Amino acid sequence: MKASMAFTVLALAVVAVSGAAAAWTTTFTMHNLCPYTVWPLVTPNAGQPAIVTGGATIRLDPNGLASLAFPAAAGWSGRVVPRTGCTGAATCATGDAPPATVAQVSVNAAGGLAEYSVSLVDGFNVPATITPHAFDGSQTCPVLGCAADINAACPADARVGAGCRASPQFFKEMCPEARTTATDVEATPQKCFGPGELKVVFCPTN
Repeated sequence: MKASMAFTVLALAVVAVSGAAAAWTTTFTMHNLCPYTVWPLVTPNAGQPAIVTGGATIRLDPNGLASLAFPAAAGWSGRVVPRTGCTGAATCATGDAPPATVAQVSVNAAGGLAEYSVSLVDGFNVPATITPHAFDGSQTCPVLGCAADINAACPADARVGAGCRASPQFFKEMCPEARTTATDVEATPQKCFGPGELKVVFCPTN
């Protein structure tokens, strides 16, 4: 299957390796429930390998069923930016530059720790949440992110194209489980070890 195909669910198999054997496996899934197509840009943090290639040709059509799996190195961390209105591999209406919603993940760190958040520091363009699945019931693995349609409530003077770049206070009131400044944390704490899946959902209320 080629990267230029349209995919509605993109699953990234993130495998932690100890010696020759895998210690645990976390599947990183992206699911688009928006009524419009999303072109997710998955970028590894410095020193991490790329696990997705294809740029704007990787797309998540609304409400589809297709999926792909990609291997990644142990301790992988990176970010996902949902982009909209992309034209081929050229430019996108939102997500190429702020304002943009950013999902941040780090999986299979020491002891299997998974850390995740949705940042509105660079503004907002698409609702997004991160939901852990298949974890021990004693773990603290909350759903975090911003499910609200902030674009619909964005003050007129904070609108930037099809996105919103409002104050951190406005974003925090709308989405207390998202990060709105460089030092901000979610209202609900997290301490999640070895989840079987981390699912990034775009437009979760749909």
